[in-house]
Amino acid sequence: MSTAILAGRRLKGFPAELPGLSSEQMNVDRRGSAVAQDPTLLRVLTLQRHWQVHETFRLRFEATANRLAQEDDDPRLEGLSVSKRQFERWYGGAVKTRPYPDLCRVLEAMFGVSVDLLLAPAPDRPSPEVVAPSFVVPPARPASVLLSSEQAHVLPAGDPFSIETRFDAGTTELERQVAMAARRALRFTAMAEGSSVGPETLGQIHDEVRRLTAAYPRLALPTLLGDLVEVQDLTFRLLEHGRVKPLQARDLYLLAGITSGMLAKASHDLGNPSAAMMQARTAYVCADNADHHAMRAWVRSLQSLISYWAGRPAEAIDYATLGQSAASSVRGTTSVWLASLSARANALLGDGEATRAAIQRAEDARAAVQLDDLDGFGGIMTFPVPRQLYYVAEATVTLGEDPTLGESQSQTAVAAYRSASEDEWAFGDEAGAQTDLALARISRGEFEGAAEAVRPVLDLPVEQRNFGITSSAQRVHSALHADGRRGGGPITSLREEIEAFTATPTSVLIR
Repeated sequence: MSTAILAGRRLKGFPAELPGLSSEQMNVDRRGSAVAQDPTLLRVLTLQRHWQVHETFRLRFEATANRLAQEDDDPRLEGLSVSKRQFERWYGGAVKTRPYPDLCRVLEAMFGVSVDLLLAPAPDRPSPEVVAPSFVVPPARPASVLLSSEQAHVLPAGDPFSIETRFDAGTTELERQVAMAARRALRFTAMAEGSSVGPETLGQIHDEVRRLTAAYPRLALPTLLGDLVEVQDLTFRLLEHGRVKPLQARDLYLLAGITSGMLAKASHDLGNPSAAMMQARTAYVCADNADHHAMRAWVRSLQSLISYWAGRPAEAIDYATLGQSAASSVRGTTSVWLASLSARANALLGDGEATRAAIQRAEDARAAVQLDDLDGFGGIMTFPVPRQLYYVAEATVTLGEDPTLGESQSQTAVAAYRSASEDEWAFGDEAGAQTDLALARISRGEFEGAAEAVRPVLDLPVEQRNFGITSSAQRVHSALHADGRRGGGPITSLREEIEAFTATPTSVLIR
């Protein structure tokens, strides 16, 4: 692989939104400077079709080119594609001259509009004939599903193909008003049923918590945090001041515990382990009040995860052990998570025997899994096979006894996320698997392969650069620093790129 992929620089800062302009009316140049401009018609139409991810746009471009090659009997168009850099120039409006004629032919066939109009500022009210696509390609799952900034903003709660809209989805004022109305309806229902907690209130809260648990692994935190805080506040107020029947109280405590657990994860993702532990302890108290064994074990798993990323592996092992004690009668996937957490923490301590034993326990637990009500919430509340493969790979790579095995396991984890179902996919864990693959390759002296592995991570927008991802990137940086002399100039460039990446984590967006 050439050193060209190392030549670029990621953003060294995240530009604040300029007064009077939406995020879609801003472009960011390669030096990180914000450039305000009117969006082109190509940009507007690309957003309307949800083609703003390069991989998605490329698939449609190639399909259109191949169709034209057959229709016009022009073999030159067969296999014509568009590079990521070219797509970004078109999408950002940074085009001073017309593209090459063949590219113009494909663009005009894709959108049914002349290239001159596509590259010009979009009219205030595009006519219906401009908006209608002339050629529609069935959606295909992209090879890499790490999300771009635009996709992270517009994804629905369920997955890239779900029609279920989350409360804060949408970029138009009407969509935002609908989202606000939905939140207001939830609060009104709770009030209208009086001081007693009625079935409609409980059902709405349950549906909202389930939506959030499914969305958490797939969406950037800034899109979810407000809803999480609001639902936690509502459950707390109902438990503190409402008349709640015993069975309803158990359900409410479970829902409050799940929401507090997600806020613990949110605090962790923002790099605040102290706040994360405080929320996790609240979640455990709620689990106790709900007398829910699986929830107790899940919270211990979360505390183990927080401790692991805070650099306290012995404490992480202790929490995993406490969780396994609480999970003696639990057969859901939390039992697999606990063993996998123990494997990673023992690997960080360099205990190979304990690491391998924990990996085996995880495999045994997976074979005995019987999905429970927490698994039924999905998303962050379950521990799917791709995530287990990622933990096993990270434990093996961290242990460092067999770099070849670590690389093989990391490749398996990456492949699992590339082909994962929507219910099993998580952008943070896929990024972790990518960085583990980079670390394994660095240990084998394969610096170009390491750069290729970490590239999708460095392409993540600020919204998705949570604490776990930036910490993983820093591990790659440390490994490159140790072997920098052998890597030469390209490795120095990659280290600088990682430094720029980790300098602007998700937390800069949360004020």
